[in-house]
Amino acid sequence: MDLDPDLAALRPLGPFFALRTPPGSPGEPAAVLPTLARAYRETPGSAAPDPHGDPLAFRVRKVTRALRAPEDRIGASGAQQGLAARLWSVTLACAVLYGSVPDLAPGLLRWDPDAAAPDDLWLTEVRARPGDAATVAATVLESHLEPLSAALRARHPVARGLLRGNSGSALAGAAGRLDLWARTHGRPDVVARARALTVELFTHPLLADTGTLTGTGFRRRSCCLYYRVPGGGVCGDCCFTRPPRSSPRAPSG
Repeated sequence: MDLDPDLAALRPLGPFFALRTPPGSPGEPAAVLPTLARAYRETPGSAAPDPHGDPLAFRVRKVTRALRAPEDRIGASGAQQGLAARLWSVTLACAVLYGSVPDLAPGLLRWDPDAAAPDDLWLTEVRARPGDAATVAATVLESHLEPLSAALRARHPVARGLLRGNSGSALAGAAGRLDLWARTHGRPDVVARARALTVELFTHPLLADTGTLTGTGFRRRSCCLYYRVPGGGVCGDCCFTRPPRSSPRAPSG
């Protein structure tokens, strides 16, 4: 199936999978949102002439406040995992349902850093790329999550292993949601393709040591720090079975 201009096949899967296209004409609100390319390359502490200033720092502050987190690095972890979940969901679902993926180059994606979860993304142009695992990995890991990690680490003391663990967790989560949708809607073909692609993606060097994938279940080797949020606990795929007490910092791989 060829990609359609609205990526309509993604809409029934829910808000983590849907992608807005196109972003509107010049002068409309979405047309002036920052691109992810700008978010990744913005100099920490910059004062750009728009309401969001440094859009990545803005997002981290928003997530930190929403979680009532005691440290900005917890908000950085949450912001990165939220964006990773969106990117994996869109790309994995397109590869499985269409057999190809849209070019999600950071310069083509506009992003609202002030939106509620899940992250609000607008694709300015739909152009198809192959749907194989190598292309999916390049689209998400190499074009987005590695530069996002570098940008966050330039601003906050968050460990590289933690962020890679978040990437693996987000991929497993996207695959699990897609699997559930496919089973609910009687699509064994989607179940099979999604599982095969996910297994292959976890052989990528940036994901292979992030955790253990068993069917649709995942156990990561690092902690996202959610246990440090007031009232928080350990996530379902956490390396911990209960919140740590003795150390102020969780292992990050």
